[in-house]
Parts: sequence; structure tokens; C-alpha cells
Amino acid sequence: MNRVHYNISGIQNSEMKTQLKNALEKLDGISMVNVDVARESIEIGYRDSTDENSIKSCIENVGCNIISQTDR
Repeated sequence: MNRVHYNISGIQNSEMKTQLKNALEKLDGISMVNVDVARESIEIGYRDSTDENSIKSCIENVGCNIISQTDR
């Protein structure tokens, strides 16, 4: 399993957190999503077959902006 960590902006409340988590979990190959509202960060576990650009697009489509990325 691959993991990626993004620092993001745009998560203002728990409703946005839930919306983001639900959207990401619908993508094929996503196995784990951890959203930290206080730190404005998200960690995602995914399989090799998952396109990372799909993950980024999903985050942005929900209304969040990716500030930086760290692979783990």
C-alpha cells in the first residue's frame, strides 16, 4: 500500500471533512483516509493501481486546495 500526505486548505468544519472523506473513499483503490481538520492535513492509503492525479482532482473538486505533498 502506498501512502500520501497532503497539507490542504478549505476544510472549515466537520461537514466538509465528511464530504472529503466520502468522496475519496469512492475512488477505486483507496484503503484509508485520515482527515485532520485542526492541522489542515489529510493522509491517504492507496494501491499501486490508483492514479494519484485522481486523488488530487477529487480533493480539489470537493473545494479544498492542496498546499503541499509528502509521500510516506
